[in-house]
Amino acid sequence: MTLTSAPSTLSSIAQAKLATRDVSLGYDGRAVAEHLDVEIPVGSFTVVVGPNACGKSTLLRALARLIRPTQGEVLLDGKAITALPTREIARRLGLLPQTSIAPDGIRVSDLVARGRHPHQTILRQWSTSDQAAVTAALEATATTELSGRLVDELSGGQRQRVWVAMLLAQESPTMLLDEPTTFLDIAHQYELLRLFRRLHGEGRTVVAVLHDLNQAARFADRIVMMRAGEVVAAGAPAEVVTAERVEQVFGLPCTVIPDPHSGTPLVVPL
Repeated sequence: MTLTSAPSTLSSIAQAKLATRDVSLGYDGRAVAEHLDVEIPVGSFTVVVGPNACGKSTLLRALARLIRPTQGEVLLDGKAITALPTREIARRLGLLPQTSIAPDGIRVSDLVARGRHPHQTILRQWSTSDQAAVTAALEATATTELSGRLVDELSGGQRQRVWVAMLLAQESPTMLLDEPTTFLDIAHQYELLRLFRRLHGEGRTVVAVLHDLNQAARFADRIVMMRAGEVVAAGAPAEVVTAERVEQVFGLPCTVIPDPHSGTPLVVPL
């Protein structure tokens, strides 16, 4: 089943430029990342890569205002993200967390419709534009045929696509994705990444945490590589993904060659 591109109906709020300035992050007094200076260019497809426990997901959570830095600040269009109203953040930033739990007994269509909550007010209830956004999101993720089913009945891969549909229904111009290909087979992984690349091509800013270096190099136009809570390199895939750096960061001896299909860096372990 092929995933299709969602229509280009971005929020009326301008695109967001995200950045961290001398940000340090941690949990329960334990430092996870320190002195991070990261910029997410408007309209980019940025992928954060690095070994396990290097701070990738923690950085994404900070960008989404789910955790507060112990030092420094996260900026959204030059303003401290902590100073912005929660509803405005929800309209401008959409987050797909690493793990999501659906309410018991909820149907797919109702879960996807929750993506429209940031657009609801006392004076603006459910409208035809809300329904159109939900329908488009279901179609884009090839989950229309699942709309009447209970989320609890779905496979892990189906549930992941439904969560992506809810994110698309939100129509936020910036999407933050924490390991979005989790639970998906290889075919659906690539279909989903193609969808994100098309959305990026239509004007959205996409930020994703991925484990697969070759997928990151093929689909991203910018890579942020982390190790031990620090940014080792940031830039175009061809600049960041080198044999020397992969061995330095991942401890993996390899050679990097041009992908025969895309021409992007392809890591071949030795």
